[in-house]
Amino acid sequence: MAVPVVFFAVFFAYPVTAIVGRGLKAGGDWQFGRIGDVLSRPDILDVLWFTTWQALASTALTLLIALPGAYVFARFDFPGKQVLRAVVTVPFVLPTVVVGTAFLALLGRGGLLDELWGVRLDTTVWAILLAHVFFNYAVVVRTVGGLWSQLDPRQEEAARVLGAGRFAAFRRVTLPALAPAVAAAALMVFLFTFTSFGVVQILGGPAYSTLEVEIYRQTAQLLDLPTAAVLTLVQFAAVGGILAVHAATVRRRERALKLVDPAQTSRRPRGAGQWALLGGVLLTALLLILLPLGVLVERSFDGPGGYGFGYYEALQSVGAGGSSTFLVPPLEAVGNSLRYALVATLVALVVGGLAAAALTRRAGRLVRGFDALLMLPLGVSAVTVGFGFLITLDEPPLDLRTSWILVPLAQALVGVPFVVRTMLPVLRAVDERLREAAGVLGASPLRAWREVDLPLVRRAVLVAAGFAFAVSLGEFGATVFIARPDNPTLPVAVARLLGRSGELNYGQAMALSTILMLVCAVSLLLLERIRTDRSGEF
Repeated sequence: MAVPVVFFAVFFAYPVTAIVGRGLKAGGDWQFGRIGDVLSRPDILDVLWFTTWQALASTALTLLIALPGAYVFARFDFPGKQVLRAVVTVPFVLPTVVVGTAFLALLGRGGLLDELWGVRLDTTVWAILLAHVFFNYAVVVRTVGGLWSQLDPRQEEAARVLGAGRFAAFRRVTLPALAPAVAAAALMVFLFTFTSFGVVQILGGPAYSTLEVEIYRQTAQLLDLPTAAVLTLVQFAAVGGILAVHAATVRRRERALKLVDPAQTSRRPRGAGQWALLGGVLLTALLLILLPLGVLVERSFDGPGGYGFGYYEALQSVGAGGSSTFLVPPLEAVGNSLRYALVATLVALVVGGLAAAALTRRAGRLVRGFDALLMLPLGVSAVTVGFGFLITLDEPPLDLRTSWILVPLAQALVGVPFVVRTMLPVLRAVDERLREAAGVLGASPLRAWREVDLPLVRRAVLVAAGFAFAVSLGEFGATVFIARPDNPTLPVAVARLLGRSGELNYGQAMALSTILMLVCAVSLLLLERIRTDRSGEF
């Protein structure tokens, strides 16, 4: 636990504590009375209520739509499966400002629904909920589907032979085994929607505001740091409580599972019902995932003089069209993002892998509490983390404000929870007797982990690496404050272009977003090929 504890203490707890302390101190004294004053305001109570119920609604809707997809990817084998798995993960890494703009083009004035049926959903909560499902569909499919594909289907078949119906066998055999993965996926979806920022700001308009939006407004627009600090504490406490309840619930339901090679559980659909289910999942992916992404691609080619590569060509020069948005050609952001994401993925795998291995041992309350703390970066305002980096990591021996490593460290903070939550259910499902047998035969704890655990969790490690890489590519909230002007990342570059008026800037933003989408899709497709390599069978 030493490495994860030190990492989170230095790069998360210290910056967040420092920025909150500045907001709650006046003249060197703590002003805790400000907490009650802020929380008694009607406008703040409205923000808290909307933040909570829209997150619950988004989580429920995402599970309802994505669980059939998790089953299809886990149990069915069909042409284009690897490509489709990579495609459904792409939305998760796109900057929220880009996705919000794409959904605005679909649901707003002059959008697809408006042109076809005269229906507008912008400035309504339905636009927010649909965009949240778009973002988090892959979380459920990959987290739940990854474990589902390794469950031995013969256990459910045995229950049916003994007289249980299809639903009863699923409810009594498969669902209890999937419960930890479903709970982990629901937790991640809830945290992301609870702290939603770009989607709510663009699609909700002034009528809707989450905690994250309000923290940004109080910090950047109203310069009211005390109110922002109180809201950060509220968000921190709410997320901590949710994680504690989740950890206790999942721990009571976890048990050793019989895991098999996913190749043994995947087969062609049989019967009209299974083909209908596959068709429904494909139609959902088409309407929910591919249609918004298609809007991005179409707009990246739709220039003033017609369709062409004008916006892409403009990315190769500084100040195209009279713009001074960048010190370097915007296209350099592609290489910057790839380098940063690779380093962040390595850091996240080391820190998250060690944390997951420690949590598997169930070594007392301290470890169980650390399980919940690992998820806190997903629930704390990225605005707070970004500002905290700037005001704390500016003195020796941690004067990192001018160092390139600061960006991967910020990205790794949100990658580590994904690594832990992806690896932990599979690690805990490994039968402890296998480790004990290795120890009896003379294997050291390290060798037992390498020879017993690692082959069984290799698939989970690759899934975790894919998630960490994808999250790092699309991280925006904290990176926007610390990325250097001469080394922007793709999300930061897109946000800067969208923040400037002019058709050229907007077109370049769409072109960069399309490049980000393609880079992610290719990376995830390569990961899928590695995961399904025959050398990875256990």
